[in-house]
Amino acid sequence: MALNFVLDPPVDRHLRDGVLTLWTDVTNAGGAVGFVPPVTREDVRPQWVQHLAAMDEGRMRLLAGFDEEDGSVAATAFLTSNTHRLMAHWVWLYTVMVHPRHHGKGYGRALLAACEDAARGMDGIEAIRLTCRGGLGLERFYASCGYKEVGRVPDAIRVSEDDYRDDVIMFLPLN
Repeated sequence: MALNFVLDPPVDRHLRDGVLTLWTDVTNAGGAVGFVPPVTREDVRPQWVQHLAAMDEGRMRLLAGFDEEDGSVAATAFLTSNTHRLMAHWVWLYTVMVHPRHHGKGYGRALLAACEDAARGMDGIEAIRLTCRGGLGLERFYASCGYKEVGRVPDAIRVSEDDYRDDVIMFLPLN
């Protein structure tokens, strides 16, 4: 089994519900995707609606990975163009997720490779930039996929009153 990656898939009920479920499940499994568990679909929905609005306005693109067996949304990443005129040569990568039931199958690497392909297909894009939450080993994973750590802001992310994490900045040149 594999995932079928689609850039800018049609936004229908299946996609809307699938991404919402994925985001909720990833968060509740401990994924660092903008929330701290436990969350409900209703907790995640406002952020997903903001992403949908950005997609509708052409400011953000969705790369979705669909499970070839059942068609469910199994992975996502969002690519956003940089609006600063001196930084328009790279894109932001946000909300990189693979459903917990698919961990350990290489789908994270496949998702990042599909993101790289998508970025290469965008006019004038020379690199991808992302940030990740420190303390979870994510920077090691991204580094193993070719990203370089280019910055770190200590204690920039507060996941609870006494738990602060670094905001790690990663960069992948496409040249």
